[in-house]
Amino acid sequence: MTRSSVLLSRLWFALVVLRFVGSAGDVAAKVVDSTRTPFQVILNPTTTPATSVALTWRTEGPAPDQAVQFAVATPGTSFTAQAISVPARSETAILDTRAEGYYHSVVLSGLKPATRYLYRVGSEAGWTEWNQVLTAQTVPAPFAFVYFGDPQDGLKEHVTRIFRTADLLAPDAAFWLIAGDLTSEPEDAQIRDFFTAGGAAFRNRLVVPVAGNHDIAFLYDEAGNIVLNKKGKKQRGEELPPTWRAQFTLPENGVAGLEESNYHLDYQGVRLIVLNSNVRLADQAAWLEPRLATHPNRWTIVCFHHPLYSAGRDRDDRTTRDAFLPLFDKYRVDLVLTGHDHAYARSRPLRGSVAVPAGEHGTVYVVSSCGSKFYPVTPSNPDLMAKTAGDLQLCQKISIDGDRLRYVSVAADGSVNDAFELQKK
Repeated sequence: MTRSSVLLSRLWFALVVLRFVGSAGDVAAKVVDSTRTPFQVILNPTTTPATSVALTWRTEGPAPDQAVQFAVATPGTSFTAQAISVPARSETAILDTRAEGYYHSVVLSGLKPATRYLYRVGSEAGWTEWNQVLTAQTVPAPFAFVYFGDPQDGLKEHVTRIFRTADLLAPDAAFWLIAGDLTSEPEDAQIRDFFTAGGAAFRNRLVVPVAGNHDIAFLYDEAGNIVLNKKGKKQRGEELPPTWRAQFTLPENGVAGLEESNYHLDYQGVRLIVLNSNVRLADQAAWLEPRLATHPNRWTIVCFHHPLYSAGRDRDDRTTRDAFLPLFDKYRVDLVLTGHDHAYARSRPLRGSVAVPAGEHGTVYVVSSCGSKFYPVTPSNPDLMAKTAGDLQLCQKISIDGDRLRYVSVAADGSVNDAFELQKK
């Protein structure tokens, strides 16, 4: 090799080293930025869904410069020139690992009714893609939503499939209503899987979560360890973990102390009421009565976790039934949606735990499940049931159009499990 060849070789090697070092520097910069990159983005409803919407997301590290950019949607990309930036409210919450989680939220208000908006969250360190949300109309109008029972188990592996089935079943759904037990344990790893299963759906339509018994926080000792019982099982208290209110931004118009797990909202002719059936049932019943007695909507739908009429006879819940059933009967609630039993059961229209004659008003009670855990179908009141089924991952599309409510329950393979209609007289 000549002297010039050796010099050229050394020069080439030096350039390669410099390029590698520069690339490593870029990677290091990206690693730093990734702690400020948004994830677990979710849309939640407010009490004024025609003019406002709530957004919440996380970052892996502190990110005080987080914001939302939003604009009215256009057919192309010209909306970016009109995008408005709103700074986020940032907070921390202690995870089950006892580490800090970093959460950010914005309530966009003053929006136009029945208008599609595009938004993204983050900062110059990293933005999400542009997502979209449609605000509600200010008057009763046809719409559909999807209801799920417990996700809980098989979140990434199996729940992803039923969530995608729901997207195909109801691509126009205004919101998804999830009747508790979002995960098996309120652990960060499982919550991450829950959001992985939800994917883009959580970022492009409202999500209405309900508190289940598996969503309740663990008890910790003074050393910060989870308390175990004599059998070595983790013990829970009565409260939701701090990550519940940090990860979701929900109405706070319920019983004091149960904010964001007990609330109500009105959506295009429907009053939707969410209860926390884990605790303080008497307090919630007292709060519930005036919300049922007087409201401007044609339809009333209530959702909570523990069913009044169980799909398993060994799970009959008289406490919850005694607390709420008299009010449902008195104020002619139309539909009650629950989870907990990991099976499917849909009642006939009932009043006073008796099936009503054809043509008379009665409340329909539904138990459903969308995760990979299944229980035997042994209804506590089989004579009251119009349909039962087991070993199915299900989603339910509920469509409201004036005096008619249409309901269809679909399994993960797209097959129809159940369907019925309610007609207002």
